[in-house]
Amino acid sequence: MSESGPSSAAARVVVGVSGSPGSLVALRRAAVEARRRSAVLWPVLAWEPPGGELSARRSTAAAVLAEDWERMARERLRRALRDVFGEDGAELPLRAVIARGTPGRALVATADQEGDLLVLGAGRRGLAHRVLWPSVGRYCLSHAGCPVLVLPPSPLEPALAAAHRRNAWRLRLDTGRMEREFARVPPDA
Repeated sequence: MSESGPSSAAARVVVGVSGSPGSLVALRRAAVEARRRSAVLWPVLAWEPPGGELSARRSTAAAVLAEDWERMARERLRRALRDVFGEDGAELPLRAVIARGTPGRALVATADQEGDLLVLGAGRRGLAHRVLWPSVGRYCLSHAGCPVLVLPPSPLEPALAAAHRRNAWRLRLDTGRMEREFARVPPDA
């Protein structure tokens, strides 16, 4: 997917986008950095077939479904761009990229020029999450040949996750607890 923008020789700010709250924060910050540096914004959404590349190679249906998976990834990226920039767009040079592969490798491969800046949102920090899913941020920090800016997760994220869990289990929302949680967060967060 390619929107608009000058040639790839211009300064670039590459940002990982997945549609998660952390990636939307990273996209906003990347836009600020791109404006500040007079650079082209490169939002990258990496996707893999369900079950990974190895299982996709074993299945004959994967070749037929790959177009649908890529179309869904493209739509997820469009939705993230619309959520952050609105219907009018970013009003800065932009080249959106859909990459097939693991997020870390796709981001490092895209941010391969000398003047690039790679921006990421840090994911959850829980032990179970770290064991089950490899960290894109850690991969990029150890493999990128350019500066990497990793933004910490919002302090409101645990409260939001708790609200989602309560909704999933159809439990009543404790609004007093939510109010106390939001009151602890600094106004500039």
